[in-house]
Amino acid sequence: MNFEVTILGSGAALPTSYRNPTSQYVYCNDRHILIDCGEGTQVQLRKYHIHIQKINHILISHLHGDHFFGLVGLLSSLHLLGRDKGLTIYGPEELEQIIRLQLEVGGAKLGFDLHFVPLNGKEHRLLFEDKLIEIWTFPLKHRIPTNGFLIKEKPKERKLNAERFEEAGLSLTLIPKLKQGLDVQLESGEMIYAEEYTYTAKPSKSYAYCSDTIFDERIVEYVKNVNVLYHEATFLQDKLDRAQQTFHTTAQQAATIARQAEVGKLLLGHLSARYENGLKHLEEATAVFENVSVVEDGETYLI
Repeated sequence: MNFEVTILGSGAALPTSYRNPTSQYVYCNDRHILIDCGEGTQVQLRKYHIHIQKINHILISHLHGDHFFGLVGLLSSLHLLGRDKGLTIYGPEELEQIIRLQLEVGGAKLGFDLHFVPLNGKEHRLLFEDKLIEIWTFPLKHRIPTNGFLIKEKPKERKLNAERFEEAGLSLTLIPKLKQGLDVQLESGEMIYAEEYTYTAKPSKSYAYCSDTIFDERIVEYVKNVNVLYHEATFLQDKLDRAQQTFHTTAQQAATIARQAEVGKLLLGHLSARYENGLKHLEEATAVFENVSVVEDGETYLI
């Protein structure tokens, strides 16, 4: 099972010829999730050969345009392509009114249902779960209510040692409990130990997404020990005053969050259009936290 994130847009509010506004596609155990949907997202999805009809969850962090202006266009294209499967959109409560009004005034009627889940930018709560994954939201501190997101795998089952199991002549009915790590007592009184008939489960993985936010150490508790943390780094430290005025973060500050949260890897994005590349961001961040990448449009990272 794969868990990976593809960067569709790595820039801040002003698009450039090499950085689109913010959007990411997450593939996790055959679940297809879009995080934010800046202008041009549907073009990026096509450019990087992502099957847009498979997307079933869209997470919108906040209502600054560079994070959702591409949404109504994407929805319209899904309709034109014949989508009939419902779609769930998680975002600020005003988002539903905005999208439905855009569709209404244009005389558009989608051929699939939209289900909106309102977020208020204040809560840490579970948004979705099934047998394999969970999606959580947590609060960020920006100029308007803003949500961070955490996608994580549920604990995985142990793998059966089939050869040893067959040699012991055990009943197939024992397999589900053994794979869950549970020991089983037979009617004869004999104990069948999970460790003897299964292999240790692979560790579950997690990905946290911190959209626009001022430096806020409260984030640490929500992203503690995640495998990969994406954190905005709109500015370098020499623009700290500007970062504070606009409620954004510097590369150094993002690295500080990563270090305190003891994450596995840090991805930096949402770079201001004033920067031609992310080399100085990388230099600034790695002075604080070693495992850092500055994302670029089209790159895919394994979680």
